[in-house]
Amino acid sequence: MSATLRNTVRAAVASERFVPAVSANCPPAELFGRDVFSMKVMRDRLPGNIYARLEQIIASGGSLHEGDADVIASAMKEWALERGAFHYTHWFQPMTGATAEKHDTFLASAPGISGQALAEFSGKMLIKGEPDASSFPSGGIRSTFEARGYTAWDPTSPAFLMDTGAGKTLYIPCIFLSYTGESLDRKTPLLRSLEAVSTQALRILRLFGNTTATSVNALIGAEQEYFLVDRRYFTLRTDLLLAGRTLFGARPCKGQEMEDHYFGSISPRVLAFMTEVEERMMALGIPARTRHNEVAPGQYELAPLHETANIATDHNMLTMEILRSTAERHGFACLLHEKPFAGINGSGKHNNWSLCDSDGNNLLDPGSTPMDNAQFLVFLAAVLRAVHKNAVLLRLGTVGAGNDHRLGANEAPPAILSVFLGEQLTQVMDSIALGEAKDKTPHAPGGFMEVGVSSLPKLPRYASDRNRTSPFAFTGNKFEFRAVGSSHPIAPANITLNTAIASALDDIASELEEAVSQNRPLPAAVQNLLARLFKEHRPIVFNGNGYSEEWQMEAAQRGLPNFRDSVTALSHASDPEVMAVFQRHGVLSEREILARQEILLDNYVKAVHVETKLTQVLGRSVVLPVCLKFAAKLSAFTASEHAAEVSSAGSGYYARVHAHVSGLLRTLDELDARHEELDALEGIPVKAKAARDILLPILAQCRSHVDALEGMVDDADWPLPKYNELLWHH
Repeated sequence: MSATLRNTVRAAVASERFVPAVSANCPPAELFGRDVFSMKVMRDRLPGNIYARLEQIIASGGSLHEGDADVIASAMKEWALERGAFHYTHWFQPMTGATAEKHDTFLASAPGISGQALAEFSGKMLIKGEPDASSFPSGGIRSTFEARGYTAWDPTSPAFLMDTGAGKTLYIPCIFLSYTGESLDRKTPLLRSLEAVSTQALRILRLFGNTTATSVNALIGAEQEYFLVDRRYFTLRTDLLLAGRTLFGARPCKGQEMEDHYFGSISPRVLAFMTEVEERMMALGIPARTRHNEVAPGQYELAPLHETANIATDHNMLTMEILRSTAERHGFACLLHEKPFAGINGSGKHNNWSLCDSDGNNLLDPGSTPMDNAQFLVFLAAVLRAVHKNAVLLRLGTVGAGNDHRLGANEAPPAILSVFLGEQLTQVMDSIALGEAKDKTPHAPGGFMEVGVSSLPKLPRYASDRNRTSPFAFTGNKFEFRAVGSSHPIAPANITLNTAIASALDDIASELEEAVSQNRPLPAAVQNLLARLFKEHRPIVFNGNGYSEEWQMEAAQRGLPNFRDSVTALSHASDPEVMAVFQRHGVLSEREILARQEILLDNYVKAVHVETKLTQVLGRSVVLPVCLKFAAKLSAFTASEHAAEVSSAGSGYYARVHAHVSGLLRTLDELDARHEELDALEGIPVKAKAARDILLPILAQCRSHVDALEGMVDDADWPLPKYNELLWHH
């Protein structure tokens, strides 16, 4: 890496005239779901009785009828072969944060004398695979010499074809288990949590007289933020390539302070990229809806329509892969790190969550009748109870070294979990909690807020403004969980959220069922329960500025936890009360919880380790040689015959350069010593704390010196692309 190479790239970028590719312009009706083995495809290709049984399993759970797997596998194989795919893979989500796949052909045997290859794909091959589990994170569940693991087909998420341009492959969404049966993935506990929340929500619906709903689904709409940088500049930044964020880089001359990028016009080059991304998403049945410029220069967002949580999770993993691979074809690199640029807004993934029964009713919609409102208020109380009692649990769904750079800043929700309800709904809650005569709506006369069939007025939708500082905000008929990191799978956040909600619904249903069994009127029982729960969980509701210092102090007075970093949050994953919530409905066993705690702490240590090594290498072999040469030039000039002409300002300039060069040398030496000490420590929790408390501050010191030097060393000599180049060339 050299300044000459950077300058060559700079010239090439400056002279380029980008001509956007022409879209295929396939009609949406033909494009959507084209590469998915969807319910429609299965209905057309499967015998009626087999399709009906599979449809029932997908809707309500259950096991495949004997022999059905072979028929389904045969239909899936023929469909894939017709579309040009000759490989299949069990696609799963191990605890790496990414997806995994091993491709096999449909080839049954060697062609032999006939010269004809035979294709085979049996029910057994569809249902189960046996990848090597020893090299995936297991948290001690599996040892290196215990290699066997199992993938198992998840029929609730449809199979699909992926076309990389180098051939098509049939992808079969799967769970991933150890030989001894523990989950080694994120899909398995997600499915368990979805079953738990469905079971408990149905108990509430039955109390309110709903006898037709057979299940309740969590619906997710996952907004995805990302950065695009020119790939030529990206290849000159090893830190972006290996760590996902810039470890060095002074603020640009212009960042986001003009607020002119947000919702601004989309450049033709970026729009061409977005168009291809959306076409690929639509072909895979991912309902892309929104695209726009985000707050920071070079930052963008896309958002899909809501889907069932399991499918939405799979689709978000696919979306991130599509963003990365499509970016390459358009000469970009897609950055999904939560904070790729210091001093510039980071990226999140807003997880819009709601509950919907099998009849299509949104259980977080206030509805059009008083009885609907009463049911809505019960589910609202469950959400408040879940977040208040399980704030630690929900915080665990957002942990990660990258997200630590984002949470708590004035660009992202604070690490303190609170719920925004808005003025009107908070007023309703307080009226019920206090039993006082208050306005039933913002413009209605007073009266007691009774939860019954006739007394409760209709609650208007979207009766309040939004609050972008809230980590968990009600937005009319859903909650927006804003603390998820942009690079994260959404599964952990939804596992914790569904588990917490299931526990709260269980508590509420048990109390109401007990009241009904004692012949107490349901409206009175609901009234008493809501009054108590709204009063008990009022501290979790906060409609103000979550960024303010006053809120930090007020939250502490309310007893709300504030885990500012992932290491602190993860240290509570093994708390008995936290583990009990996971175990209550069988979402995670004790062994699975402890394994995840170890894996996530180890991931944190490894992330800081990579950044440390990169800082050492870039600092010594890339930055320092340039800075030392520049300092030598300044020193030679001040010692020359022109020394008398050098002003005090010039001497001060040389002194500042020399001070930062010397400071960087010292700080890198300290980083070396501390890094060796950390490697010698025993235990992952101890290493994680040391990485946070010792290495990260030294990395920040190294950065301060390099960033200062970037602004003083001759621009023609500086070897690393600067923020001005990375953020503004699109």
